[in-house]
Amino acid sequence: MIARRHFALLLVGLALVALALALAEATPPGPATPERVIEKVADWDVELVNGLEALVPQAARAPFGLASGVRPFRERLAVSPGFGVLGVEKLFLIRAAYHPVDWLGYEATLSHNPGQSVHAVLHTFGVLLRWPRPGRFQPYATAGYGMVMVQPGPALNAKPVTRNALSGGAGLELFIRDDLSLRGEWRQAAVFGEQSGRDGVVVYDYGQATIGLAFYRSIRP
Repeated sequence: MIARRHFALLLVGLALVALALALAEATPPGPATPERVIEKVADWDVELVNGLEALVPQAARAPFGLASGVRPFRERLAVSPGFGVLGVEKLFLIRAAYHPVDWLGYEATLSHNPGQSVHAVLHTFGVLLRWPRPGRFQPYATAGYGMVMVQPGPALNAKPVTRNALSGGAGLELFIRDDLSLRGEWRQAAVFGEQSGRDGVVVYDYGQATIGLAFYRSIRP
């Protein structure tokens, strides 16, 4: 329940950011529009914006600009740091994804759950199933398999344990510009463990809500 409440707040935050971006795009440009000049320096074409070299010219000319048409994901890499909650505890994570085609991506995740008496490290490999659309909002579904390594604190007389985990959920990306998005995600994680005095495998369910940034780069020549 707590994780769902956090995810609802994430969706509200995404909506507010989208509204701010829409207002920024709707504002007519003033007299201080960046001046774009292309100069040849040592046989290289260098684009200058307001007299400065623009490493990402599109971002220099329009910081919140977005190319028209369906959002491309094919042959793009994404790195996404984020934070959120796993159950009722804090969660910090870093994700790296590669999209061989527009509708499918492979993603590896490393996350840390710092608890009071124990802390856990989770690593997951999964897939992203996308429905590319025009505009800033891009939905996706995700599923993955990984391992949870639980390290008890010094106050507990217990050994570290490693357990299998399956997870699945959905997310929504809000693209601030072509190479940067704000990403909110909800997952349900099933951790396969044991319980004292009970035979067999016990499944522990945890809700996971996260938000983060995703930095995109194309690997096309």
